[in-house]
Amino acid sequence: MELTLPPCFKAYDIRGKVPEELNAELAEKIGRAYAAVFKLRKVVVGHDIRLSSMEIADALTAGLQSMGVEVIDLGLCGTEEIYHAAFSMEESGVDGGVIVTASHNPADYNGMKFVVRGARPVTGESGLQDMAEMIVTDSLPVEAEKSGSKEDLDNKKKYVEHLLTYVDTKRLKPLTVVVNSGNGCAGAIVDLLEPFLPFTFIKMHHDPDGTFPHGVPNPLLPQNRAETADMVRQHGADMGIGWDGDFDRCFFWDEKGNFIEGYYIVGLLAVEMLKKEKGAKILFDPRLIWNTEELVREAGGVPIMTRTGHAFIKERMRKEDAIYGGEMSAHHYFRDFGYCDSGMIPWLLVASLLSRSDAPLSELIRDRIAAFPVSGEINNRVNDPDGIISAVEEKYDDGIKDYTDGLSVAYENFRFNIRKSNTEPLLRLNVESRGDVELMKEKTGEILKLIKRKM
Repeated sequence: MELTLPPCFKAYDIRGKVPEELNAELAEKIGRAYAAVFKLRKVVVGHDIRLSSMEIADALTAGLQSMGVEVIDLGLCGTEEIYHAAFSMEESGVDGGVIVTASHNPADYNGMKFVVRGARPVTGESGLQDMAEMIVTDSLPVEAEKSGSKEDLDNKKKYVEHLLTYVDTKRLKPLTVVVNSGNGCAGAIVDLLEPFLPFTFIKMHHDPDGTFPHGVPNPLLPQNRAETADMVRQHGADMGIGWDGDFDRCFFWDEKGNFIEGYYIVGLLAVEMLKKEKGAKILFDPRLIWNTEELVREAGGVPIMTRTGHAFIKERMRKEDAIYGGEMSAHHYFRDFGYCDSGMIPWLLVASLLSRSDAPLSELIRDRIAAFPVSGEINNRVNDPDGIISAVEEKYDDGIKDYTDGLSVAYENFRFNIRKSNTEPLLRLNVESRGDVELMKEKTGEILKLIKRKM
């Protein structure tokens, strides 16, 4: 008989509506299961600003302690603060980390992201499913004879010190930067960085508020971009930055208030990192690749395409000892950050680049956008994703195919990738061309017409 697992257990993390799908009672069991599956001894725990986060984090902590695990509570923090603590405190015995967050989901959702020793990610295949099965079969082990201790720790100073190692603060220029924290956790880190940087910050929705009075903190939604764009233009800022709720992703606006597709930021950051280590390996996902490949080769690096998703990229980065990995979805991974993704390191690197350049941000990416125009990711909710992908493959049978993630098909002047979402019943399409906007639009429409006909 097939087990029905709790719906909040996803491919990469735990995510669900509170209290129907995730609540304190379940969180306590999750803590016990996490400790049991990975035989943990010392775990760092933190939580985001959602109204339910503290209660869920407390229950999770109680579950860990009941198994004899020592808990270090970082309190209110971003996801990458847990990553940083997990890899930087490994020598002191930390062998796990959990952040209670639902990132950019609506305010009535919550979730958890897990890592184990060295900030290695926990996924469905590497442990989440085992934890879920332990819970639903009521096979959690007995509690330890002695409960684990709990220590409150403010680790933000050490985390900020690490962030500052990525830039030479003496060479930074006095830029004006709009920062939109979306009422999430990012504002506190900006405030701690501010004394070390010669920037004037224009702060928007800066204070944490779990009700998200200004909307869900997700700058990928077009309706969430206009406010930041207006503020950039109003203040004549050099750039704008926005974060999601747990700030493991950051998004950019140029000095004209134009939103920049994450694809082009990957190229910029790849070149920046190759200045630190020429000949290094750079990873990127298969959705859009030509701009990144060209820039990496020109900068003397080694471009490597890998499967989309943080767990796959982190694993491959370790295998290749890659200095940097980037996804067009605004996840940026750094070898010196435990191979983890950060939403703070990218904007510091872009600010450093702007400080050394005579050109504004719009000019730094203008030629790249012209050289490789893109459709932007287009999502379609479909009933038979595999059938549609097969139909697309049949129509474009004369192209060069790649199956690293979904289906990629390349021709001389355009290419596309179509793949199933790892987390939702969606087909995701991305199209790019070599300097031909009309061809990109034509092929995008052609593929979408085929998808809709098969829906």
